Amino acid sequence: MFPLYDVLPSRKRPYITIALIVVNVIVFIYELILNDRELLVFMYRYGLVPARYTVERVREALGFSLFPFISHMFLHGGFWHILGNMWFLWIFGDNTEDEMGHVGYLFFYLSAGVFAALTQFVFTLHSTTPMVGASGAVSGVMGAYFVLFPYSRIVTLFPFFFFLTLVEIPAFYYLMIWFFIQVMNSLVGSYGVAWWAHIGGFVYGMLWGYILRMRKYRRYRY
Repeated sequence: MFPLYDVLPSRKRPYITIALIVVNVIVFIYELILNDRELLVFMYRYGLVPARYTVERVREALGFSLFPFISHMFLHGGFWHILGNMWFLWIFGDNTEDEMGHVGYLFFYLSAGVFAALTQFVFTLHSTTPMVGASGAVSGVMGAYFVLFPYSRIVTLFPFFFFLTLVEIPAFYYLMIWFFIQVMNSLVGSYGVAWWAHIGGFVYGMLWGYILRMRKYRRYRY
């Protein structure tokens, strides 16, 4: 069930969404030119390693820094990793940026990534594996979209037996199913993916979306 695009046009060009995608791609290209050792050091330095803040010997080895709570969301572990994150950001980011405004959207995106990282951190306090990727922040964008544009439709590539077909799924149901999958995977404990970051980012985005809707409702009411 792979999303291709949404049917809701944006009113303004999504400059921040485009800039975020460009920055992520530039960082990924930089990762590609590093050798294996340099890449490992780069990931441990700028990825989020929970044990860096909870295990003394790891903190001594890596040094104390809060910057990885921001920098981790611009690093990716492979081509499909960055492609998936940037594709979802492009689909759901333009309309969300439209609704929030450029500056507000940028603050929201970064803060969603931080909140998602904190959520993952709470559930993996002693992990020595670097958490990297924009998926927490992108999940925040999806959570906001879920609240702000529930009646939009997502054109999705859907497998039907041995064939692929295009189906328009209401955003409310598409994103609800997506969130349910994240929750189930987090409970099963599937290794290698920061499922709790996805959940935390999505919930954070929903809260922002709800606040925006309430403000809009009060403005029109009065």
